[in-house]
Amino acid sequence: MLPPSSAVFLAASLLAALPVQADGLYTKKSPVLQVTSKNYDQLIAQSNHTSIVEFYAPWCGHCQNLKPAYEKAAKNLDGLAKVAAINCDEDANKPICGQMGVRGFPTLKIVIPGKKPGKPRVEDYQGARTAKAIVEAVVDRIPNHVRRLTDKDLDGWLASTNGDAAATTPKAILFTDKGTTSALIRALAIDFLGAIQVAQVRSKETAAVERFGVTAFPTVVLVPAGGTEQDAIVYDGELKKAPLVAFLSQVAAPNPDPAPVPPKKKKADKEEKQAAQPDDAKAEEESPKSAPAAPVPAPPIELLTTPEALAAACLEPKSGTCVLALLPEEQQEQTEPETESSAAQVALASLAEVTHKHALHKSKLFPLYGVPATNGAAKALRAALALAEQDLEIVAVNGRRGWWRKYEPADADFSIERVDAWVDAIRLGEGSKQKLPEGVIVEEAQEEEKPVIAAEHDEL
Repeated sequence: MLPPSSAVFLAASLLAALPVQADGLYTKKSPVLQVTSKNYDQLIAQSNHTSIVEFYAPWCGHCQNLKPAYEKAAKNLDGLAKVAAINCDEDANKPICGQMGVRGFPTLKIVIPGKKPGKPRVEDYQGARTAKAIVEAVVDRIPNHVRRLTDKDLDGWLASTNGDAAATTPKAILFTDKGTTSALIRALAIDFLGAIQVAQVRSKETAAVERFGVTAFPTVVLVPAGGTEQDAIVYDGELKKAPLVAFLSQVAAPNPDPAPVPPKKKKADKEEKQAAQPDDAKAEEESPKSAPAAPVPAPPIELLTTPEALAAACLEPKSGTCVLALLPEEQQEQTEPETESSAAQVALASLAEVTHKHALHKSKLFPLYGVPATNGAAKALRAALALAEQDLEIVAVNGRRGWWRKYEPADADFSIERVDAWVDAIRLGEGSKQKLPEGVIVEEAQEEEKPVIAAEHDEL
């Protein structure tokens, strides 16, 4: 038997060897800013910079799949915009997740500074879940406080004041041969908003270029308050955020971000205010607020288990567009995506998410169904379309127009991003289609039937 001290040491060693489960999806070293209900207002809503915020749950498979692309986007947007994440699985964060209308994971929202501080505009991000697409969407929404100058505007702008200032303010000018205003110069203008006026001059404005002695593009010059071209300081460093901020800081300090937290009111003031409240208002304040509704998971798509159901839904002469997931032999039942890792389960979950997204936005979408191998018509449909019996296949068919299209992912990728993009392409009429072979569409019975008004689904 081990001595007590040795037993304790052994137990401690075994506990230390156990893997540690992180509470959230992102570590402290991640480039993604981790936000909570307590600091969301200060870090995001009050910020002068555009932010993209991911509302996630650590157990969410799609959130885990998004993580590499999201962290890459955070690195690419460093210094230009904020890339943040909120763990909605934590009880303390559920109020902000409910307030932002989160109903599924991951939900991405772009927060754009408004005209009034603390009143940002919030947009749902509906683009591809790739680093490139996320970066492009955020960059497009960075506010532009950069003035475009021509030769005739230059004198008036140099003499201008900033708001109600009695004297002219420092000026920074980017001389460039580009017609667009880059994200970097826009971010700098935000950093020094109210302290330094920032402008951009095209190389074709020859009078302004010669006046400041600019011979290469791009060139940044800094004009101190009240100065002219004679006092201009030419920047000779790298065109990167940190050294440019240091260069401009010699005439004015950048705006703090996040904004400083205002000091708390004195306790006496608080007690005095509470004493002045009517009893009913105080009672209302003390009453517990109802917790926000938890995000609603995407319901599973409908399964067409009989030949009659399949024909009525998608394979009649007047049927519009349908998407069918033809399930392989081993996928007889639809189970929860989190409990299975097969391609069929991933595909079913992705199709469910696509349907759920359009339902939440009340946008038109043709129906998406699953067809188990136990459906007697599934084998015949596979044979008619020359599809392998043992593979998962997703196809779109349109009985009225007589075409079909196969989902052909690279590396068997049935992720929500790929499936959603494929469905969108069909909605927009993009991509090639094949003619449906004869016999796929079930002919209508010859006897007369009462006309039935059916809702048609088709691509937009």
